[in-house]
Parts: sequence; C-alpha cells; structure tokens
Amino acid sequence: MKKFFTIIGGMGTMATESYLHLLNARTPAHADQDYLNYILVNHATVPDRTAYILDHSQPNPLPSLLDDIRQQSQLGPAFFTLPCNTAHYFYDDLKAATDVPILHMPWETVNEIKRKYPNAKRIGITGTQGTITDKVYEDEINAAGLTPVLPTPEIEAETMTLIYDHIKQNNDVDADLFHRIIREMIEDQHADVVILGCTELSLAQEREPEKTYPIVDSQSVLVDRTIEMALSKLRN
Repeated sequence: MKKFFTIIGGMGTMATESYLHLLNARTPAHADQDYLNYILVNHATVPDRTAYILDHSQPNPLPSLLDDIRQQSQLGPAFFTLPCNTAHYFYDDLKAATDVPILHMPWETVNEIKRKYPNAKRIGITGTQGTITDKVYEDEINAAGLTPVLPTPEIEAETMTLIYDHIKQNNDVDADLFHRIIREMIEDQHADVVILGCTELSLAQEREPEKTYPIVDSQSVLVDRTIEMALSKLRN
C-alpha cells in the first residue's frame, strides 16, 4: 500500500475505535475507494501511561511506543497520529525516533480553541491524572497566552472514576457523572471552555454528548486534522 498514514492506538482500544468511527464517518467518500489508506496499530498491551507518569517504578510505556514508531517508520507512512492524550508525555522522544511527522493532539486542540472561541481566556482541562500531572495541556495553554484552569482534587477523582471504573473497565459511560464534571469546571472553576483531554472523555462525548456548555473535544479535533493532512498528503 502506498500513500497511507499510521495510527498508534490501543490506549484504550474502545477510545481508538471511537476515533476510527469518527474518522471514517467524516471522510468525504461516495465509494470504497474514497476512504483513506491507513494502518492501525492497536497496541493494547502498552503499559498504562498515567500509572508510569505518577510512579516511575511502574512499567514504562515508552519502549513499546518507540518500537511501534520505528517499525512503522520503515513502511514509509506520510504521518502518524497518536489518539491518546496522556501518551503525548512521550511526544518529544517519539518525534526524535523518526523523520515522519506526528500530529500533536494537545497543540491542535489549543489552536482549535483560539479559532472557535477567540474570546475565551480561562481554559479548563479535564483528563487523566497523568495528563494533569505532565502538564501537556497546561503548557500549551500557557504558550498560547491563555490561562489554564485545573480540576479540583474532587473533580479529578470524579474524572478518573469515569475514565477507569466506567469506560476502561466496563465500556460504560455514566452520563450524569460526565455532565457533572463539565458543569463543575464551568460553573465552579469558572472556565470559559473545557478541553476533553482524554480520549475516553471523547468517547463519553460521542455516546452522551454535552450540549449545554462550551467544550473542545481533543479527539474530534485530531480527527479533523487527520483528514485534512491525509487529503493534502495522500491525494496529491
């Protein structure tokens, strides 16, 4: 296969499935041949990213991710996508291991906020404890001249319950819990807009969409940027 891109997925698998569903649904296609060429690496056994970020004595995901990047680079993809926010903790190491471009989901998400909500100043961040701790979104928001709004310990505990206990463990979205997290970030933390900074939260948005408060879904943004880059690089 020529002219394709590679998805480094499986973190988690159901979130990757959600990304693929949106990718295929949004691709402008009227026949089989109109869809995009891609390889999915569903590397489900990559060690948990948050566990390692919080405790470096836990298994390190980086060697597995580097293996994927190096193996796939030999096939010559046009670019990589990495539909896992927490895995962007390792972005610089992955980028250094290949000449193939890697889309940066947090950077693209913050840029989408600037386009879609130009008057927003206080940007709420939701995600795993790993994403909050590694400051991947906080740094991008600061670099854009905006103010990051972090979840309280109570909101973060609710978010981890939703991500791990409901979605990762049981493939179940607690709609009330999901919507309460967003409401608390807007009403209690006074965020102007909230980033869904975990692909499990993106899965929650796909199944039980939040329609009341302003959000930017990182996975949805990555889908759009993936299609734009694919149409630019693969169809010319």
